[in-house]
Amino acid sequence: MRPNTVRISAVDHAALSRMSTASGKSMAKILSEAVRELRRKRLLMETNEAYARLKADPLAWGEEIAERQIWESTLMDGLE
Repeated sequence: MRPNTVRISAVDHAALSRMSTASGKSMAKILSEAVRELRRKRLLMETNEAYARLKADPLAWGEEIAERQIWESTLMDGLE
């Protein structure tokens, strides 16, 4: 993998360096973990916002509940 350069503040670099030393992980590994964690948090936040918008629309929310009930009936179809 070709390395890339990312500019960060001196304060963030110092924090990253301390985290690297404390954990025994490379700064690149810590940055990679942080990016993945932020991506997960944003996905969950966006999903929660989308569900809030869906719930705010009574017709759309009713359709969602109806579809869930249809899918729940498949749990008792005897298939594994």
